[in-house]
Amino acid sequence: MQPDRLTWTDIDQIAEALDEAHPDTEPLSLRASTLKKLVEQLPDFEADPRDTVNEQVLQAIQSAWIELRHGTGPDST
Repeated sequence: MQPDRLTWTDIDQIAEALDEAHPDTEPLSLRASTLKKLVEQLPDFEADPRDTVNEQVLQAIQSAWIELRHGTGPDST
């Protein structure tokens, strides 16, 4: 695997790539299945068979994207 490839463990980098690739998409409105498809369609994404994607991983990606987009984190007051 190339070092510049994204895998399911690259939560923050995936969120950044999604934000760049889909500036008009509201991450709050996405279903898990849609989010999974968007991640898998990223040009730098490469699924590693050793990594499993589950609802927890997708929620972490969605949360990171929401925080990036809206600045809604514990440090955003």
